[in-house]
Amino acid sequence: MATNAPKKPSAVGPRVAMPEQPAAERIRNFTEVALGYTKEQAMEEARRCLQCKKPLCQQGCPVSIDIKTFIAKICEDDLEGAYSTILGTNALPAVCGRVCPQENQCEGKCILGKKHEPVAIGRLERFVADTFIAADSCEEVTGANACVVERNDLQVACIGAGPASLTVAGYLASRGIKVKVFEALHEPGGVLIYGIPEFRLPKNIVAKEVSALKDLGVEIVTNWVGGKTITIQDLLDEGYDAIFIGVGAGLPRFLNIPGENLVGVFSANEYLTRVNLGRAYNFPNFDTPTYMGRNVVVLGGGNVAMDAARTAQRMGADKVSIVYRRTQDEMPARAEELHHAIEEGIEIKALCGPLAFNGDDQGNLVSMTVQKMELGEPDESGRRSPICIEGATEEVPCDMAIIAVGTRPNPILLDATPDMELNKWGYIKANEETGETSIPNVFAGGDIVTGSATVISAMGAGRRAAMEIADRLLLCN
Repeated sequence: MATNAPKKPSAVGPRVAMPEQPAAERIRNFTEVALGYTKEQAMEEARRCLQCKKPLCQQGCPVSIDIKTFIAKICEDDLEGAYSTILGTNALPAVCGRVCPQENQCEGKCILGKKHEPVAIGRLERFVADTFIAADSCEEVTGANACVVERNDLQVACIGAGPASLTVAGYLASRGIKVKVFEALHEPGGVLIYGIPEFRLPKNIVAKEVSALKDLGVEIVTNWVGGKTITIQDLLDEGYDAIFIGVGAGLPRFLNIPGENLVGVFSANEYLTRVNLGRAYNFPNFDTPTYMGRNVVVLGGGNVAMDAARTAQRMGADKVSIVYRRTQDEMPARAEELHHAIEEGIEIKALCGPLAFNGDDQGNLVSMTVQKMELGEPDESGRRSPICIEGATEEVPCDMAIIAVGTRPNPILLDATPDMELNKWGYIKANEETGETSIPNVFAGGDIVTGSATVISAMGAGRRAAMEIADRLLLCN
């Protein structure tokens, strides 16, 4: 770190607000809501950093970014140095700066946050990534001015092109190891492309970071379905030195209540994939029309529920409501996403549990029956359990319902790999430190191991696996 690092501020100012589109304007477009810091705003926010001797913020980051140093370099107006510092452990900084739950991770550990608002670490990471233009693709990924020498005798396969696999690919390719990524869909990015809406994570941001990996030598092939087009055994037979499985957990969960087969009832996976990956939000420029609801209900209280509700509103719904069994305070969604949803006019119908979807004689959804709830004692996770209020039900009019109550592992690849050891929930069992599965030199990470989690936690798992793979291959060859 530079010797002219910024001194600790004598007086801590307020956190610099993120410029945003006004709610009244953004509810009818898919342009990014958060507009990003200007250089002046970023410098002002960076100066709030205390430059702690023991930066706990780094401990809160799943990929261990040297946060103290990259913020110091912003203060020194050394954006290239800041970018290089971030890239030391994170191959997707523009993505992470937008979608990571910093309030529960790096910012949640920030010492300044004990008495004041924490440093806006995620916003600063986004500013650096968006501002710095790499001299070439190798520098964008590795932070170095030249590409490493390729090792043509080493090759690794990644199944799935989501954040975990892309992290593995970037780490290994930056060390000269050839990587080939097999993706089932027609576009790489995984949940970054099919799940997260354009107004939160623009597609061109993902495309830029994927392009940098390709220019570094990572080969990405699409329309290859793990377990069908390609199997683990196929890859081992072809001579791959290691395999990483990062296929996510994309099979939707349903409620198993009457009426789920009515026209107008969707899983969030299907709805968001059609709008995001299929670019239905840009119809007719992209010929992927989607079901248009006027009175929409979304079931769930997480980030996916927020994404589905805000997307439905932007697609033309007159009214959008989120139905949740607990109170608003118990919702697991990021505070920022919930705040934006409410600001945009999304109604929160808390303490309501779904009982049935009701249809007309043509099989079209017309309403949903909900059970009124109250909070009881905490459950095993520490959250207060919802309890039915006897005889208290309500019929909620709706012509479209989106179910966003979680996902489970897709069985296609797992069924084709009978030797793979799974846990009791059907996810892959993997070593927590290395990511290695029950099959030697086959690794896994992300949602296929943990169940639904965050982008950055998947990247953290990918990085741990990549470090183990690199150590084995480079030390032994």
